[in-house]
Order: sequence, then C-alpha cells, then structure tokens
Amino acid sequence: MNQHSIKSPKGSKHTRKRVGRGDGSGYGSYSGRGVKGQKSRSGGGVKHGFQGGQLSLLKRLPSMRGFTNIFRQEYHIVNLDQLAMFPADTEITPDMLVEAGFIRDLNEPVKILGRGELGIALTVSAQRFSNSARDKIEAAGGRVEEIA
Repeated sequence: MNQHSIKSPKGSKHTRKRVGRGDGSGYGSYSGRGVKGQKSRSGGGVKHGFQGGQLSLLKRLPSMRGFTNIFRQEYHIVNLDQLAMFPADTEITPDMLVEAGFIRDLNEPVKILGRGELGIALTVSAQRFSNSARDKIEAAGGRVEEIA
C-alpha cells in the first residue's frame, strides 16, 4: 500500500450545504427552512426541553432536597477482622495498611471499626477509633494510639 493510493472511506466526506444560493441549488428561496412558522424565522426556534408550553419534563421530575456539607471528613475504613491477619505484638501504622492493601493511599485519615474479633495483642496507630474497636483491642491485650 502506497501513501498516494490511500482513499478515505466512502461516505466519510460530504460537501458543505450552501443555502440561499438560488433555486437551482435545491436550497434557494426558503433555504431549507420551509414556509412560515417559528423555526423559519431568524433567531427563531425553541430552547432545549421546551414542550409547547406544557410543563417541561425537567420541572415535572422530583428534585433532591437538603444540601451537601462541604466540610464533611471522609475516612478510610479498616475493620478488626482485617487486622487479625497480622502476627501478634505488631505495631500497625497507616503505612502498613497501605502496603497490606487494606487502604488505597494516605490522602484521607484512617478509622478503625469494631467488626469481627481480635484474639491477638496489637499496637494500632490511626487517626480515629470506634468505641467498640478500642474496647476489643484493649481487651485482647493491645494498645491504641491516636495520631493527630
């Protein structure tokens, strides 16, 4: 195949429609707009979603109420049953949780929740702990360290 023999696919190229250039062109006099009416006028036409004066679909749909709190703090969530895979007497930090694949990154603070049981003593460092997680870690002989 040579570069000079390449042709564009059939139907991919169209000549521009030149309206208002005489009746012989097929788009003369009314320029393809028909006769009279709102859409034939210059600047005419209706806005998107207009339904002839009927209440538009956008206004008929229910709207969501309330608001979004822009100061909401999102946390990475880790449960106690996930921490049970670490060996006893391990000091668990958010960096270790990233390496283990429990959280994706350190862009958000980490919160430890109390789902599951913990049978080994661990030292867990995180930004937040639920009360049940704190109680279960301390009951298993471990320690809780809150990072500021």
